[in-house]
Amino acid sequence: MRVSLLQIDVKADEPASARRERVAGLVRQQRGADLVVLPELWGIGAFSFDGFHEHAEPLDGPTARAMSAAAHDAEVWLHAGSIVERDGDGALYNTSLLFSPDGGLHRTYRKIHRFGFDQGEAALMSRGDEIVTAHLAGPDVTVGLATCYDLRFPEQFRQLVDAGAQVIVVPAGWPARRRAHWSLLTRARAVESQAYVVACNTAGTHAGVEQAGYSAVIDPWGEVVAEAGAGEETLVAEFDPAVVAETRAEFPALRDRVLGLPQPV
Repeated sequence: MRVSLLQIDVKADEPASARRERVAGLVRQQRGADLVVLPELWGIGAFSFDGFHEHAEPLDGPTARAMSAAAHDAEVWLHAGSIVERDGDGALYNTSLLFSPDGGLHRTYRKIHRFGFDQGEAALMSRGDEIVTAHLAGPDVTVGLATCYDLRFPEQFRQLVDAGAQVIVVPAGWPARRRAHWSLLTRARAVESQAYVVACNTAGTHAGVEQAGYSAVIDPWGEVVAEAGAGEETLVAEFDPAVVAETRAEFPALRDRVLGLPQPV
């Protein structure tokens, strides 16, 4: 399976429309990849709270239309990071969009854990309440969807594993001052889930907050398959999803779970 992580540099002087066009061009350059992943809230910047209402859009808004066309043209599965979604009642959500190679919107995921401790995202956005997985027909793999701050909540990842996830995709806008946590938590979630973690962070600076970069692909043993630096925008990696089943058979820790198991209906 070949994945391309586009670690978008969010520049304050770049209009949202120009960034959409630039990112769509980067996606089109990834033809031949099985999956392309973008970061969290790359259209505005994860810490640009003052602009959330202004830049909110529906699921068929300008970002979704641009990413749908790019996925279609490149013939790739595209996890288009997340947008500030405004629903029909006016509520805002941090919503991830997954497009199929024909450009169709295959799945959406509303971020469950909102960051900010009653400020910023936590105060401005509603939370999602659904665990979301998706089967990618081309590479024949089930992916689980999580976003940024979700990394700090292992119970969500356990539920994704229970739902069949072999690869967990995590777009983020993780700050540079906590980069050590980013590296630690992506590896921890991979090890305890015995799954690949594909974690795509942003570069640049959001509303004065320097971003960590260091997007990475982590294997089920917690080893780094590939890792970007702080500034580069494109990371390409290849891995074999069959390693997930092999790992779980060789070291069947998930079989020994006692707490938190799915309850019979």
